[in-house]
Amino acid sequence: MELTFAAATDVGRARDHNEDNFLIDKKLRLFVVCDGMGGHAAGEVASSITVHQIRDAVYQHRGLIDRFVQEDAAVQEQEVLQLLERAIQDACATVYNRAQAEPEKRGMGTTASVLLIAGDPSNLRGFIAHVGDSRIYLTRQDECHQLTEDHSLMNELIRRGKIKEEEFETSPYKKFKNAVTRAVGVYASVEVDTFDFDILPGDSLLLCSDGMYVYFTDSELPGLLTTGDVKDVPTALIDRANAGGGHDNITNVVVRVLGDAEQSEDGGDNARAEELSLKLEVLKGMQLFRYLSYKELVGIMNMTETREYLGGELIIGEGDEGDAMFVVLAGSVRLHQGPVDLALLEKGQHFGEMALIDRTVRSLSATSEKTCRLIVIGRKEFYSIIKKQPELSVKLLWSFVQELATRLRKTTADLGALKGDENATLPFEEE
Repeated sequence: MELTFAAATDVGRARDHNEDNFLIDKKLRLFVVCDGMGGHAAGEVASSITVHQIRDAVYQHRGLIDRFVQEDAAVQEQEVLQLLERAIQDACATVYNRAQAEPEKRGMGTTASVLLIAGDPSNLRGFIAHVGDSRIYLTRQDECHQLTEDHSLMNELIRRGKIKEEEFETSPYKKFKNAVTRAVGVYASVEVDTFDFDILPGDSLLLCSDGMYVYFTDSELPGLLTTGDVKDVPTALIDRANAGGGHDNITNVVVRVLGDAEQSEDGGDNARAEELSLKLEVLKGMQLFRYLSYKELVGIMNMTETREYLGGELIIGEGDEGDAMFVVLAGSVRLHQGPVDLALLEKGQHFGEMALIDRTVRSLSATSEKTCRLIVIGRKEFYSIIKKQPELSVKLLWSFVQELATRLRKTTADLGALKGDENATLPFEEE
């Protein structure tokens, strides 16, 4: 896989100066968009300081990134995300201290959306660090996914159910439409969102300020990013925004990921893309994950591993202590209690989910039928994501409650059907 990219910025039709800044470092494969705020050119100062300080911080620690690329076991994805978070925090402190030293710049700040692409050319990974209401989008297989969450008053009110998005323009909150709830430099430190994901051949990514994204819909974006030469796309997007009114400064960075099976003798690019797409498809189809966004599904997928079992191989046994949930990715799994077969699970079905929330021993055994591949979610990893992401944990735990309620109703119905038949055997479901 290889990257092509381009960027452009414009003052727009409503402002008299441009407070946006962007940065592309080809060697580091680092992309940054910042939308400054503060007036009297202070926003431009804040965004300029931030893009350059982030770049300098990443460059100073490029050795860590090199070790990640070389698959040094001591450098995991989290270390790279922490590097980006520290880079934004350092920029935040610098902007804040500059504002304290120059009273006319008090209160200046900026958004910061950062994308670092690292890894072996055949196995690239994207790392995001984000503050504010600029955005990073991924388009993949003709679908659009917003990978960042707006730290804005508008989004916060919508997220809390106080107002619907379509009602905002006619609400008393309209005058606060551009208010952000997090910004780099307004205070000495800031909470930074971080996220990592697989980069696949054919992906396109867009980093942009809010002066850009209000002028397209999610359904339009895949076509906008993939049409024509990449060098022409940023300017075309700016023309579109200005034609729509150009209410603010407009900045965008477009990244395309090139690569297909023809670039790899063993077809590795396509095989990896198909595997990841299959995992996401299977997880998305599960009752347990039905409320999750694309980004949240990717977060779940990041904490999984894939295991392969040969035909007739025991996966879990009765009496074993459970510490993981299993999802059938390919093949089939036979659930049994001793010699008695209870169920045959196919692609997308799961077992062992109760091990995620308690340490009860397994009540059933599971054996692979022929060769099968399973997605494995460990209890430790599940708890980790629950602790770090409260909103996601609410969705997951609510799904668990619904799953248990469904199971209880089924068990009650089975007991009712078996009442009076002393020789009947109650069907078991794996916990």
